[in-house]
Amino acid sequence: MNKDLAGSLAWGGGIVALALAATFLRRQGYMDSDTVTRVVLGATGLIIAWFGNRMPKVVVPVAWYGRAARVGGWAMALSGLVYAGLWAFAPFPLAVAGGCGAVVVGIAVTVGYCLSLRAKAKTTA
Repeated sequence: MNKDLAGSLAWGGGIVALALAATFLRRQGYMDSDTVTRVVLGATGLIIAWFGNRMPKVVVPVAWYGRAARVGGWAMALSGLVYAGLWAFAPFPLAVAGGCGAVVVGIAVTVGYCLSLRAKAKTTA
């Protein structure tokens, strides 16, 4: 199994385990449903930040990977952290709108920059 797949499966298994544990704690009366939602979706934001650092490698030519990794890594890491922070502290309507908006902006910045590098690579080749 390659390293990327193992990491992805670990994150996926971790979020499922977290959701199951939070649900169990809610049923036992230790957490309310709002806290469960905030914990699980906050962790999802952290996963977005992690995957954001991995994404540029797939789209960009190898010679320009460093540039794309910096821009994409920062854009997705920041959007994932904003998403997680909003789910931790903001009212639900703001967390939904702001969190989703932050992730969409992070994706748009990353994909746009990667595609611009790909276009530059094609014109110089």
